[in-house]
Parts: sequence; C-alpha cells; structure tokens
Amino acid sequence: MPTPQRKKRPVRIVPAFTIQAYQKNVVVQSPPKLTQKPKTPKATAFSKYYKRGDFPISLEFDTYGHKIAWKVDIDKLDFHHYLPLFFDGLRETGHPYQFFARQGIYDMLEHGGSKILPVIPQLVIPIKNALNTRNPEIICTTLKVLQQLVMSADMVGVALVPYYRQILPIFNVFKDKNVNIGDGIDYTQQRRQNVGDLIEETLEILERYGGEDAFINIKYMVPTYESCMLN
Repeated sequence: MPTPQRKKRPVRIVPAFTIQAYQKNVVVQSPPKLTQKPKTPKATAFSKYYKRGDFPISLEFDTYGHKIAWKVDIDKLDFHHYLPLFFDGLRETGHPYQFFARQGIYDMLEHGGSKILPVIPQLVIPIKNALNTRNPEIICTTLKVLQQLVMSADMVGVALVPYYRQILPIFNVFKDKNVNIGDGIDYTQQRRQNVGDLIEETLEILERYGGEDAFINIKYMVPTYESCMLN
C-alpha cells in the first residue's frame, strides 16, 4: 500500500523580531522598502513660535545681505528651549523661516560652547525628521548642520553614537545618489549640494569625532561605508 502523505500546513507570514518568527511553517515579513520620494513637510513648531514672536530675533540688512539681529546675548539663551526649536526649522523651505532657522542654528553652535552637549538628546528627533523628508535640499542643509554640530563642542560626536540608528537609515537611501541638474554638468558639487558626497563627508566626520565605537556603529547602519581612519 502507498504511504499516506501528510498534509502540508499553510505557510504564514509573520512580523520580524517576534515570538511567531521562531515557529515552524512561517515566513518572516520583509521590512518596508525605503524610497527617495520626497515627503511633504508638515508645519513646524519653529514657524508657529516665529509667528507668535517668541524668538528674540529680527531680520537686518547690511552690505552682505540678510543677517539675524539677536535681541539678547546668544550665550545667555536657554539652549534646552531654543536650540531644538531652531533644529525643528530645518524642514522649512520658505522665507523667512528657512533663513532664520538655519542661520540661528549656526549662530548658536558658534557661541554655545558647553551648553550644546546637554541638549543633544533633544536634537535627534528634529534631525531625523528633517532627513526623513527625503527632500534633497533639506537633506543637504541638515547634513551640513550635523557636521557643524559634531565639531561645535567637545564630546558631541561621541554623544551622537547611541542615536545612529535613528539618524543614519536615510543615509543608505541617498549614499550613492549624485544630484544632476540635467545639462550633463553637476554644478551642485561647487556649492556642496551633492547629496552623495555630503553623506560620505558627514560619515567621515562622525567617525573622526565619535570615538572608538563610532566606526562599528556606522558600519552596522551603512554597510557600504569604509573607514577613513583604518585605511
């Protein structure tokens, strides 16, 4: 007599990193794919505070163009309150919010000194949100600000290492993307607006200033990255 065949159980698709993933006859669900498609930025807290007149700033003009006039000494500002709000403004693309947010960040990083390091945990979400817009202009600006942040004060680079899992995923999407304006010549390199180059530059700065654990953590999140210090 022929041997009776057992009925095969239907295969179930289950989420990754769950108890079900260890069961038999299951297939672990693939992670969602990241895309380069830009997202429409939501209204920022920065624009809300600016409209209410809550920032001690105004716009001035001189022979070099626009600049921020601070109504108080920058080193006397409450960095825990103001710096995260200005970082939230990285998602702004319209005038005057874009100018005030970006220039305000550079001014505060230049004069912040020891006030910057304690605020790092509050800056992670605004940085992540700006990168996740997938808007090349916003990403380029955020990368430049991130570089400036890392080099602004002692130990800032080291303090950012635990947050690589939140900041670096978008780097994988755009790491090999070279922006071309369409006429065959990439002028973006001249004004540091090339996303791929800026990502590589930023990763190298993160490694140089991030201490002994920086490279292994970068490599985990961005597998194609090669150390600028070990080679």
